Amino acid sequence: MGLGVLAHIAAAAELKPELENQWVRVLRVHQAPGERDAVRSRPPSVVVYLTDVHEKLIGPDDKRREVIHKAGETAYFEASRRREQNVSDLPSEVVVIELKPDRIHAKPVALDPVKLDPKYHTVDLDNDRVRILRTTLEPHIKSPMHEHPAYVVVYLTELHTTMKLADGRVVDNPRRPGEVAWRDPLKHETENIGDHTAVEIQVELK
Repeated sequence: MGLGVLAHIAAAAELKPELENQWVRVLRVHQAPGERDAVRSRPPSVVVYLTDVHEKLIGPDDKRREVIHKAGETAYFEASRRREQNVSDLPSEVVVIELKPDRIHAKPVALDPVKLDPKYHTVDLDNDRVRILRTTLEPHIKSPMHEHPAYVVVYLTELHTTMKLADGRVVDNPRRPGEVAWRDPLKHETENIGDHTAVEIQVELK
């Protein structure tokens, strides 16, 4: 989709591209109360809700359904053609991870965080395109060495973690709520060095 089309859509809903590569396009979407965007074709997508959302999904045949999500929840949508309207009396903000046709075909990892550290790594959703992980680390908790295939991470809380990589390097990782990042396949330990519980969503590509 060209920037001209993005600008047209943004006239109805504030839509900001966050990052893009050959596998994903990540958008941040703000909608004011009552606001709706244009009808458009949407690829398979993961949505991470940064605020509570009450919206109406309207198809080209005017078929409608309402969707309600709490801040911090995630959802997966198959490809469709539709518009979305914020029917709440509050503004909404979401991160949309659009999946492109070109797929990574990631190999299974040997050090799966869900198996190694199930208390702090849980699965929101797992299908043939993505696995959505939720990592919740209490203050000063360290996760064991684990692996991810390529993924998009969305930070739900303010956090300050360090990542010890497989080669021994330590990377400082302070983040603000709502920030988004791309990660190539990664093996690391994570430690929450902050004083608050850290929560992030990792959308692993298949």
